[in-house]
Amino acid sequence: MPQHTLIIGGAKSGKSALALELARKQGGRLVFIATAQAHDQEMARRIARHQAERGPEWTTREEPLELEAALRETDAPGAVLLVDCLTLWLSNLLTGAGLEPEQVAQRGRGLARLLPGLQARVILVGNEVGLGIVPQHPLARSFRDLSGGLHQELARVCQRVVFCAAGLPLVLKGPAL
Repeated sequence: MPQHTLIIGGAKSGKSALALELARKQGGRLVFIATAQAHDQEMARRIARHQAERGPEWTTREEPLELEAALRETDAPGAVLLVDCLTLWLSNLLTGAGLEPEQVAQRGRGLARLLPGLQARVILVGNEVGLGIVPQHPLARSFRDLSGGLHQELARVCQRVVFCAAGLPLVLKGPAL
């Protein structure tokens, strides 16, 4: 059974760099599943910079909404599928696709059920948004709750869970890096 890894932490904490390093060390066909969308110039520049940093050894699949389908379609023995990031995926479902919170939670549970059946090794990256104050706006509270629930669901099925802060990984579950 392939080992799956969940990497969580704050914004700009080093999660993505750690995920890329871990994927390269595992070897095999490298697939980057990107959930970001370039709705403005700054985001377009950010996406282009990240693509250049990854390099040519990566196949990139852009999928802002249908993450489960992207994982099934790119799954293969020996492959490493890196999803960056779960937070944007949730945001896309909640605001872009207009799903209700329970529908978004169902998609998260579906993702968690899908992982054990995949042949590839999967690395999932997500922002930990539950360490701050309780948001004032109902949508922000719903998003925080959905993110926390998703991370809990995925942490149960992933063999390794890593929290990243200031570029330093802390393994919460599973084997050391």
